[in-house]
Amino acid sequence: MTSITQRIATLFRVKANKALDKAEDPREVLDYSYEQQREMLQRVRRGVADVATSRKRVELQMSQLQQSAGKLQGQAEQALAVGREDLAREALARRTAVASQITDLEGQHASLKEQEDKLTLATQRLEAKVDAFRTRKETIKAGYTATEAQTRITEAVTGIGEEMGDVGLAMQRAQDKTEQLQARAGALDELIASGALDDATLPAGRDDIQAELERVTAGSDVELELAQMKAQLPASAAAPAVEGGGTRQAPPDQEATS
Repeated sequence: MTSITQRIATLFRVKANKALDKAEDPREVLDYSYEQQREMLQRVRRGVADVATSRKRVELQMSQLQQSAGKLQGQAEQALAVGREDLAREALARRTAVASQITDLEGQHASLKEQEDKLTLATQRLEAKVDAFRTRKETIKAGYTATEAQTRITEAVTGIGEEMGDVGLAMQRAQDKTEQLQARAGALDELIASGALDDATLPAGRDDIQAELERVTAGSDVELELAQMKAQLPASAAAPAVEGGGTRQAPPDQEATS
Protein backbone atom coordinates (compact mmCIF):
# COMPACT_ATOMS: atom_id res chain seq x y z
CA MET A 1 0.00 0.00 0.00
CA THR A 2 2.84 2.35 0.89
CA SER A 3 4.60 1.65 -2.41
CA ILE A 4 1.47 2.47 -4.39
CA THR A 5 0.99 5.68 -2.41
CA GLN A 6 4.59 6.72 -3.06
CA ARG A 7 4.25 5.97 -6.76
CA ILE A 8 1.06 8.02 -6.95
CA ALA A 9 2.73 10.90 -5.12
CA THR A 10 5.76 10.70 -7.43
CA LEU A 11 3.53 10.63 -10.50
CA PHE A 12 1.60 13.62 -9.21
CA ARG A 13 4.81 15.59 -8.67
CA VAL A 14 6.05 14.67 -12.14
CA LYS A 15 2.78 15.79 -13.73
CA ALA A 16 2.73 18.97 -11.67
CA ASN A 17 6.34 19.83 -12.57
CA LYS A 18 5.64 19.18 -16.23
CA ALA A 19 2.55 21.40 -16.16
CA LEU A 20 4.43 24.14 -14.31
CA ASP A 21 7.35 23.94 -16.72
CA LYS A 22 4.98 24.29 -19.67
CA ALA A 23 3.17 27.25 -18.11
CA GLU A 24 6.35 28.95 -16.89
CA ASP A 25 7.56 31.99 -18.81
CA PRO A 26 11.28 32.72 -18.13
CA ARG A 27 10.70 36.42 -18.71
CA GLU A 28 8.11 36.57 -15.96
CA VAL A 29 10.41 34.65 -13.61
CA LEU A 30 13.25 37.08 -14.30
CA ASP A 31 11.02 40.10 -13.72
CA TYR A 32 9.78 38.58 -10.45
CA SER A 33 13.35 37.90 -9.29
CA TYR A 34 14.32 41.47 -10.14
CA GLU A 35 11.42 42.84 -8.11
CA GLN A 36 12.42 40.64 -5.18
CA GLN A 37 15.96 42.01 -5.32
CA ARG A 38 14.66 45.57 -5.47
CA GLU A 39 12.53 44.95 -2.40
CA MET A 40 15.58 43.54 -0.59
CA LEU A 41 17.60 46.59 -1.58
CA GLN A 42 14.83 48.82 -0.30
CA ARG A 43 14.85 47.01 3.07
CA VAL A 44 18.62 47.44 3.33
CA ARG A 45 18.27 51.14 2.58
CA ARG A 46 15.64 51.47 5.29
CA GLY A 47 18.04 49.70 7.68
CA VAL A 48 20.78 52.20 6.86
CA ALA A 49 18.36 55.03 7.45
CA ASP A 50 17.32 53.56 10.82
CA VAL A 51 20.94 53.20 11.92
CA ALA A 52 21.72 56.74 10.78
CA THR A 53 18.69 58.01 12.71
CA SER A 54 19.87 56.24 15.87
CA ARG A 55 23.36 57.65 15.41
CA LYS A 56 21.95 61.14 15.03
CA ARG A 57 19.86 60.71 18.17
CA VAL A 58 22.94 59.67 20.12
CA GLU A 59 24.80 62.71 18.83
CA LEU A 60 22.01 64.96 20.05
CA GLN A 61 22.07 63.30 23.48
CA MET A 62 25.83 63.70 23.63
CA SER A 63 25.54 67.37 22.75
CA GLN A 64 22.96 67.93 25.46
CA LEU A 65 25.07 66.10 28.06
CA GLN A 66 28.15 68.07 27.08
CA GLN A 67 26.21 71.28 27.56
CA SER A 68 25.02 70.01 30.94
CA ALA A 69 28.58 69.08 31.94
CA GLY A 70 29.78 72.54 31.01
CA LYS A 71 27.00 74.12 33.04
CA LEU A 72 27.81 71.98 36.11
CA GLN A 73 31.48 72.92 35.80
CA GLY A 74 30.51 76.59 35.86
CA GLN A 75 28.24 76.08 38.85
CA ALA A 76 31.02 74.35 40.79
CA GLU A 77 33.35 77.25 40.14
CA GLN A 78 30.70 79.77 41.22
CA ALA A 79 30.00 77.80 44.42
CA LEU A 80 33.68 77.82 45.35
CA ALA A 81 33.80 81.55 44.67
CA VAL A 82 31.07 82.23 47.22
CA GLY A 83 32.49 79.80 49.75
CA ARG A 84 29.98 76.98 49.17
CA GLU A 85 32.26 74.04 48.91
CA ASP A 86 29.40 71.62 49.45
CA LEU A 87 27.56 72.97 46.38
CA ALA A 88 30.75 72.86 44.40
CA ARG A 89 31.31 69.23 45.44
CA GLU A 90 27.70 68.32 44.37
CA ALA A 91 28.08 70.05 41.03
CA LEU A 92 31.36 68.25 40.36
CA ALA A 93 29.80 64.89 41.27
CA ARG A 94 26.98 65.46 38.85
CA ARG A 95 29.42 66.53 36.16
CA THR A 96 31.33 63.30 36.68
CA ALA A 97 28.12 61.28 36.21
CA VAL A 98 27.31 63.22 33.05
CA ALA A 99 30.83 62.61 31.77
CA SER A 100 30.31 58.87 32.33
CA GLN A 101 27.09 59.00 30.32
CA ILE A 102 28.89 60.86 27.57
CA THR A 103 31.55 58.15 27.48
CA ASP A 104 28.88 55.46 27.12
CA LEU A 105 27.15 57.41 24.35
CA GLU A 106 30.45 57.85 22.56
CA GLY A 107 30.85 54.04 22.52
CA GLN A 108 27.31 53.63 21.17
CA HIS A 109 27.96 56.33 18.63
CA ALA A 110 31.12 54.60 17.40
CA SER A 111 29.27 51.25 17.14
CA LEU A 112 26.39 52.82 15.23
CA LYS A 113 28.77 54.62 12.94
CA GLU A 114 30.56 51.34 12.19
CA GLN A 115 27.25 49.58 11.45
CA GLU A 116 26.14 52.47 9.28
CA ASP A 117 29.36 52.33 7.26
CA LYS A 118 29.05 48.56 6.78
CA LEU A 119 25.41 48.82 5.73
CA THR A 120 26.21 51.68 3.38
CA LEU A 121 28.94 49.62 1.72
CA ALA A 122 26.62 46.59 1.53
CA THR A 123 23.92 48.75 -0.01
CA GLN A 124 26.29 50.03 -2.67
CA ARG A 125 27.38 46.50 -3.53
CA LEU A 126 23.80 45.29 -3.60
CA GLU A 127 22.81 48.19 -5.86
CA ALA A 128 25.60 47.24 -8.25
CA LYS A 129 24.44 43.60 -8.26
CA VAL A 130 20.81 44.59 -8.83
CA ASP A 131 21.79 46.87 -11.71
CA ALA A 132 23.93 44.11 -13.24
CA PHE A 133 21.06 41.64 -12.83
CA ARG A 134 18.67 44.09 -14.50
CA THR A 135 21.01 44.44 -17.49
CA ARG A 136 21.47 40.69 -17.71
CA LYS A 137 17.75 40.16 -17.30
CA GLU A 138 16.87 42.44 -20.20
CA THR A 139 19.51 40.75 -22.37
CA ILE A 140 18.13 37.29 -21.60
CA LYS A 141 14.55 38.45 -22.16
CA ALA A 142 15.44 39.97 -25.52
CA GLY A 143 17.23 36.78 -26.58
CA TYR A 144 14.35 34.59 -25.41
CA THR A 145 11.80 36.74 -27.22
CA ALA A 146 13.82 36.64 -30.45
CA THR A 147 14.32 32.88 -30.18
CA GLU A 148 10.65 32.33 -29.44
CA ALA A 149 9.62 34.40 -32.45
CA GLN A 150 12.09 32.55 -34.68
CA THR A 151 10.81 29.21 -33.41
CA ARG A 152 7.18 30.15 -34.05
CA ILE A 153 8.02 31.36 -37.56
CA THR A 154 9.95 28.16 -38.29
CA GLU A 155 7.09 26.04 -36.95
CA ALA A 156 4.61 27.97 -39.07
CA VAL A 157 6.75 27.58 -42.20
CA THR A 158 7.44 23.90 -41.66
CA GLY A 159 3.93 23.17 -40.42
CA ILE A 160 5.07 21.45 -37.22
CA GLY A 161 3.52 23.99 -34.88
CA GLU A 162 0.37 23.16 -32.94
CA GLU A 163 -1.86 25.55 -34.90
CA MET A 164 -0.42 24.72 -38.31
CA GLY A 165 -0.34 21.05 -37.38
CA ASP A 166 -4.08 21.14 -36.69
CA VAL A 167 -4.65 22.85 -40.05
CA GLY A 168 -2.55 20.24 -41.83
CA LEU A 169 -4.45 17.39 -40.17
CA ALA A 170 -7.78 18.98 -41.08
CA MET A 171 -6.70 19.32 -44.71
CA GLN A 172 -5.50 15.72 -44.76
CA ARG A 173 -8.79 14.50 -43.31
CA ALA A 174 -10.76 16.51 -45.87
CA GLN A 175 -8.64 15.12 -48.71
CA ASP A 176 -9.01 11.55 -47.44
CA LYS A 177 -12.76 11.95 -47.09
CA THR A 178 -13.03 13.40 -50.62
CA GLU A 179 -11.07 10.50 -52.08
CA GLN A 180 -13.22 8.06 -50.14
CA LEU A 181 -16.43 9.64 -51.48
CA GLN A 182 -15.03 9.61 -55.03
CA ALA A 183 -14.15 5.94 -54.73
CA ARG A 184 -17.60 5.17 -53.34
CA ALA A 185 -19.32 7.07 -56.16
CA GLY A 186 -17.22 5.23 -58.78
CA ALA A 187 -18.02 1.86 -57.20
CA LEU A 188 -21.75 2.64 -57.15
CA ASP A 189 -21.66 3.67 -60.82
CA GLU A 190 -19.98 0.37 -61.71
CA LEU A 191 -22.55 -1.61 -59.72
CA ILE A 192 -25.45 0.21 -61.38
CA ALA A 193 -23.92 -0.33 -64.84
CA SER A 194 -23.44 -4.03 -64.14
CA GLY A 195 -27.01 -4.39 -62.92
CA ALA A 196 -26.02 -5.33 -59.40
CA LEU A 197 -27.86 -2.23 -58.17
CA ASP A 198 -31.02 -0.54 -59.47
CA ASP A 199 -31.07 3.10 -60.43
CA ALA A 200 -33.47 4.74 -58.02
CA THR A 201 -34.24 7.48 -60.57
CA LEU A 202 -35.93 4.96 -62.94
CA PRO A 203 -39.65 4.17 -62.55
CA ALA A 204 -40.50 1.27 -60.30
CA GLY A 205 -40.57 -2.18 -62.00
CA ARG A 206 -38.13 -1.32 -64.84
CA ASP A 207 -34.84 -3.10 -65.23
CA ASP A 208 -31.94 -2.69 -67.65
CA ILE A 209 -33.26 -5.23 -70.20
CA GLN A 210 -36.60 -3.46 -70.36
CA ALA A 211 -34.84 -0.12 -70.77
CA GLU A 212 -32.73 -1.45 -73.67
CA LEU A 213 -35.82 -2.95 -75.39
CA GLU A 214 -37.66 0.35 -75.09
CA ARG A 215 -34.70 2.18 -76.61
CA VAL A 216 -34.55 -0.17 -79.63
CA THR A 217 -38.35 -0.09 -80.08
CA ALA A 218 -38.38 3.69 -79.95
CA GLY A 219 -35.76 3.84 -82.74
CA SER A 220 -37.76 1.43 -84.96
CA ASP A 221 -40.91 3.46 -84.46
CA VAL A 222 -39.13 6.62 -85.60
CA GLU A 223 -37.80 4.94 -88.79
CA LEU A 224 -41.23 3.49 -89.60
CA GLU A 225 -42.95 6.85 -89.12
CA LEU A 226 -40.36 8.57 -91.34
CA ALA A 227 -40.89 6.02 -94.16
CA GLN A 228 -44.65 6.52 -93.97
CA MET A 229 -44.20 10.30 -94.24
CA LYS A 230 -41.99 9.90 -97.32
CA ALA A 231 -44.57 7.60 -98.98
CA GLN A 232 -47.32 10.18 -98.46
CA LEU A 233 -45.38 12.90 -100.24
CA PRO A 234 -46.51 13.57 -103.95
CA ALA A 235 -44.09 12.80 -106.78
CA SER A 236 -43.70 16.50 -107.73
CA ALA A 237 -42.49 17.29 -104.25
CA ALA A 238 -40.08 14.40 -104.23
CA ALA A 239 -38.18 15.48 -107.40
CA PRO A 240 -37.03 18.87 -106.15
CA ALA A 241 -36.01 17.24 -102.95
CA VAL A 242 -33.68 15.00 -104.95
CA GLU A 243 -32.34 17.95 -106.97
CA GLY A 244 -31.71 19.89 -103.82
CA GLY A 245 -29.67 17.03 -102.51
CA GLY A 246 -27.21 16.71 -105.54
CA THR A 247 -26.70 16.59 -109.42
CA ARG A 248 -29.65 15.15 -111.44
CA GLN A 249 -28.72 12.16 -113.63
CA ALA A 250 -30.06 11.85 -117.31
CA PRO A 251 -32.10 8.78 -118.44
CA PRO A 252 -30.06 5.98 -119.89
CA ASP A 253 -31.39 6.41 -123.58
CA GLN A 254 -30.56 10.14 -123.65
CA GLU A 255 -27.10 9.51 -122.33
CA ALA A 256 -26.47 6.99 -125.16
CA THR A 257 -27.75 9.33 -127.91
CA SER A 258 -25.54 12.15 -126.81
